[in-house]
Amino acid sequence: MTDPETTHIEAAAFRRLLQHLMQERPDVQNIDLMILAGFCRNCLADWYREAAEARGITMTKEEAREAIYGQPFEQWKAAHQPPATPEQLQAFEEAQRKHPRATGR
Repeated sequence: MTDPETTHIEAAAFRRLLQHLMQERPDVQNIDLMILAGFCRNCLADWYREAAEARGITMTKEEAREAIYGQPFEQWKAAHQPPATPEQLQAFEEAQRKHPRATGR
């Protein structure tokens, strides 16, 4: 069980993570996050939607992504996410082989 103060602290830390990813480091590519950490912004959006649904709140995939990206996903993607390089794709495949369940989903 978490007490309300812990929940507030966790929520503040999560908001800070989103701010960091949206405003300070939009250049960090999702594929690089997946390679290094096993999750990306899309994973955060999935977890956000799942948490909402656990509380009885219906949310679409697009709504959850907008909450994480701070704008519609396609808009963010066009501005910040170039196609993955062959090197990134190779590193992603290697990471998947090493940690097949660590995809964040």
